Amino acid sequence: MADPVVVIDRDGMPPLFDIQFLPSVGRLIPHVESFYLCHVDRSVIDGVERVDLGQWRFFLDGKGSVTFPDGHVETTMPVMVTGPGTAHWTYHIDGPFRCFGLSLRGIGWRTLIGRPANEVADRLVDAADLFGPEILDLHARLCTLNTLEEMVAAIEPLLLRRLDSARRIPKAHLAFLRIVREWAAGGDPTIDSLYEAMETETGMGQRQVQRLCKEYFAGPPNHLRRKFRAIGAAMRIRKGASLDEVMAPFADQSHMINEIKHFTGHTPRSLRDGIDPVLAVTLENEKFHFLPDVIPETVDLSGR
Repeated sequence: MADPVVVIDRDGMPPLFDIQFLPSVGRLIPHVESFYLCHVDRSVIDGVERVDLGQWRFFLDGKGSVTFPDGHVETTMPVMVTGPGTAHWTYHIDGPFRCFGLSLRGIGWRTLIGRPANEVADRLVDAADLFGPEILDLHARLCTLNTLEEMVAAIEPLLLRRLDSARRIPKAHLAFLRIVREWAAGGDPTIDSLYEAMETETGMGQRQVQRLCKEYFAGPPNHLRRKFRAIGAAMRIRKGASLDEVMAPFADQSHMINEIKHFTGHTPRSLRDGIDPVLAVTLENEKFHFLPDVIPETVDLSGR
């Protein structure tokens, strides 16, 4: 069964929104972090989306626009793909809103989307251009379904066909992804330590590491380090940690505040008060873990 998260409005009104999650299973685990179904019963929805996993979204009800970090605005589409972002962005939706989506791991870009992540970062990509008219037929079918389980069952055949037709991931790339996870989990890793690990274990030079970071994570190693550091600190603050407890990886308090705001759209203070409810879910729920975009260490990627 899907795992529901319900947020109640502060004044005791009916639920502001509800969102349900289902983890991927089987062959999809290395490629899809989770499936979700979000419903917001409001006529106008304005919010902030933190830098996140790459997303594949089906707008079943509602439409609107997204304002990206550089200030440009794009209109939503019935089915759209967004790469791992470079910073937070804001959105406006005319509701009521219902959305079925997939959070894609970095490796999912290569197998399911077929486009380097940096080519689709901070923009909306029309899924019909990627997958053809079949995706609009699927969208129409999803609009008739009510449960997350039904929607996952409806999209799984398409995802598995994409895996069957995708090129096998090179072994060097699998090693790269494993090393990135181990590096990012190291607290406050240095860029030099990443390059050293890659050189020792794979023979990759700095330029190749930088290229693969962009391809899988939409940015160079330094940006990846900043993202992990800021989101990790934001998660800890949201869960009650003091500023002193999360300060260590940052140069000073001002640096910490600026980095957290850059990637989440909130200051440390506002993370605890008046936070966008969808953002709150992504910072509180373990399904949006500390190492976004990165494959779990328990997954065997040697096959499909």
